[in-house]
Amino acid sequence: MAELVQDYIQSIQKFEALSFEAEQDLAKRWRDNKDERAYRILMQSYLRLVVKVALGYRGYGLPLEELVQEGNIGLMQGINRFDPDRGFRLSTYAMWWIKAHIQEYILNNWSMVKIGTSSTQKKLFFNLRRLKAELLGEDGIHLTPEAVARIASELGVNPNDVIGMDQRLRHGDESLNNPLGGDEDAQEWQDFLVDTRPSQEELYSRKQIAGQRKDLLMAALSRLDDRERSIFVARHLTESENTPTLEQLSGEYGVSRERVRQLEERAYKKVMGFMQPVVH
Repeated sequence: MAELVQDYIQSIQKFEALSFEAEQDLAKRWRDNKDERAYRILMQSYLRLVVKVALGYRGYGLPLEELVQEGNIGLMQGINRFDPDRGFRLSTYAMWWIKAHIQEYILNNWSMVKIGTSSTQKKLFFNLRRLKAELLGEDGIHLTPEAVARIASELGVNPNDVIGMDQRLRHGDESLNNPLGGDEDAQEWQDFLVDTRPSQEELYSRKQIAGQRKDLLMAALSRLDDRERSIFVARHLTESENTPTLEQLSGEYGVSRERVRQLEERAYKKVMGFMQPVVH
């Protein structure tokens, strides 16, 4: 484990777990009054939960610090959407968002080839290894027809999907630099293929820029006042089907529709101005 991650895990040990009553109070203060201190305490108290979930996904070959970062974003979503009046713990609700963000990140980065584009593929991707190990043992490589049938039945998927995903997981991506012959001067696979995908350097650069944008966005949001941040998040960082209208926000904040538009525009300009170094 990288020293940076170890330091991070050590640093979050100081944050104490919350009682149900304290959690309810903080969640209501954030929901009703956008109390920044309440939000910060809720975040800090569940950072260890994010790390615990992220550790469960180490077997996919991606840096733990990136999984933790994605999990923290999921935790933020969970806190923002949590309804304390329902009577259950935030950890129960936030767990879904944490896992969803980590799994989505893994699916987008585990392979250069898009994988997990359907619910069936996602189910197979995150369960096949475990079920295969249970049936064949850790050293088992090839699925027997009986094992394929049992896995398909347990997950409610087509046996052919099980076979296809097993092949993907066993072989992964083949390098285009693999030589076709035994000597050093042998031609490589890429010599016979036209690869229109971005280079590794370009992909790494994009990833770096995306990380910078994410960090700057979080910093930019911290510079907005409570109402500006709430409106900006609602209008620009919410799934399209759940994005509230200006009219809805007008009723929520008790101001005119035009005033909501002005606040949104002001917040947008502030965020874009702060992120200017990497928005292009």
